[in-house]
Amino acid sequence: MNKTIYLGADHAGFESKEKIKKYLLKKRYKVIDCGNTVLDTSDDYPDFAYAVAKKVVAHKGSGILFCGSAEGMSIAANKVREIRAVVAHDIVEARLTRKHNNANVLCLSGWHTPIPLAKRIINIWLQTTFSNEQRHKRRLRKIIQIEESEL
Repeated sequence: MNKTIYLGADHAGFESKEKIKKYLLKKRYKVIDCGNTVLDTSDDYPDFAYAVAKKVVAHKGSGILFCGSAEGMSIAANKVREIRAVVAHDIVEARLTRKHNNANVLCLSGWHTPIPLAKRIINIWLQTTFSNEQRHKRRLRKIIQIEESEL
């Protein structure tokens, strides 16, 4: 497998990112760490959300972000055009965000998502493909129209 995954985390998600990075490398994914690369308690999650989001858009890839709640990363990443960042708390949500929303960035909580659960969520998220059902395609087109109207 040679799919590239872009990772990012602030201080609250740093430990989770480091563990998941090792896990993904063992599974033979190509991993690009967009930071933070050191534990810095004064860093800011929008910096890493933006770095990952830009790479995901530029390379039509997938990203995984970690912060304390996961919500801040999701909000920040979704400011980048063509990003569909989601927070998934379980494997059902992980599957649906890919199948229905064609999410390209997954955000996980460093505070509340244990690593074994994070691995399960990530596996499902990476293995699930977009359904291509007309209703989901229609809804994604509407999201694109919203993005374009905000330019």
